[in-house]
Amino acid sequence: MTTLTRPQDRKMIAGVCAGLAARYGWKASTVRWAFVLSCLLPGPQFLIYLVLWVMMPKRPY
Repeated sequence: MTTLTRPQDRKMIAGVCAGLAARYGWKASTVRWAFVLSCLLPGPQFLIYLVLWVMMPKRPY
């Protein structure tokens, strides 16, 4: 497993979903679809995404 960082090359918006996918060995598209589908449910999904965007460091390479 890698550390939790945001990639600079495979990101769509901020790289949070791609970073989570790399950390846990999943496909980035799977994590993105899971996030989009979770937005249909009530909850703090956008707030969690924003917090992760601020907290996750960018990968330097």
